[in-house]
Amino acid sequence: MRDQFPFAVARVTRRWRKLLDERLKDLGVTQARWTTMVYLQRGGEGLTQRELASLMAIENPTLVRLLDSLEQQGLIERRLCQHDRRARRLHLTADGEVFMETLNKRAEALREEMLNGVTEQELSVALDVFNKILVNGERIK
Repeated sequence: MRDQFPFAVARVTRRWRKLLDERLKDLGVTQARWTTMVYLQRGGEGLTQRELASLMAIENPTLVRLLDSLEQQGLIERRLCQHDRRARRLHLTADGEVFMETLNKRAEALREEMLNGVTEQELSVALDVFNKILVNGERIK
């Protein structure tokens, strides 16, 4: 059972991303782009690039390319930080807000479909288990 766990998690994750990607295809964004938008929205607007890179656990140069493309699409903007003129803070544009509303509605619909037949109690137990595993993973060097 334990040896199957990582593969089951990976399959669920891949399936979720594939289905959501298909449902967002008409919006013209890649998985990397919509994932970045989700992290920006959940992490709180006004994050610096460094803070967002840390939150996403990716390297800053990789993030810069993603942010450049999102900025070109008009979904985000970089604003000067009042306290540190060298830093830029990331914000959703009006189009970015509309995009996130659409993404969140589609993600919610998919989530409900994928969790069909799963009780709140089962979901609570699963989340508790994942949190324990994450805590253990954080301790590993």
